Amino acid sequence: MSDSLGKNLLGIPETLLPEETDVDAKFAAGAEAVDVAAAHPTSSLAWAVLAGEAYDDGQYVESYAYARVGYHRGLDSLRKAGWRGQGPVPWTHEPNRGFLRSLYALGRAAAAIGETDEVERINRFLDDSDPNAKAAIEA
Repeated sequence: MSDSLGKNLLGIPETLLPEETDVDAKFAAGAEAVDVAAAHPTSSLAWAVLAGEAYDDGQYVESYAYARVGYHRGLDSLRKAGWRGQGPVPWTHEPNRGFLRSLYALGRAAAAIGETDEVERINRFLDDSDPNAKAAIEA
C-alpha cells in the first residue's frame, strides 16, 4: 500500500470549522432537532440531524430538503473559514461533522428519490473532503 494513500497531495490546507457550543449544548440537553434548527438555522449539524430523522421515518423528500439546507449552510461556513472550493474537511475535527453529515444525508436521500447524478457528485465530494467520513458516519 502506498504511503500517500489518504494524504493531502495537493498541499491544500484543511478547513476547520468553528465550534458550535450552543448547538452542542442544546443537543446534549436533549433538545429536539427541529427546535435547535429553528434557534440556530446556520448550523449544518441541526439540519443533518433533521435529515436523519426524516430519512429514518421514510420521509425521503423531507430528508432531502433538510440535508440540502444543511449542505448549503455548511458551504457558507466553509467559505467563511477560508475554504476555496477544494481541499480536506476532516471528520476528525468534530465541528466539521455537521457539514459532512449533511453531505452524506444529501447523497443518501438523493439515492432514495432517484437523483442518481447528484448521488455520484455528492459521494465524490464527501470522499474528497475526507475519505474516512462515510465509514465513520455509517458506524
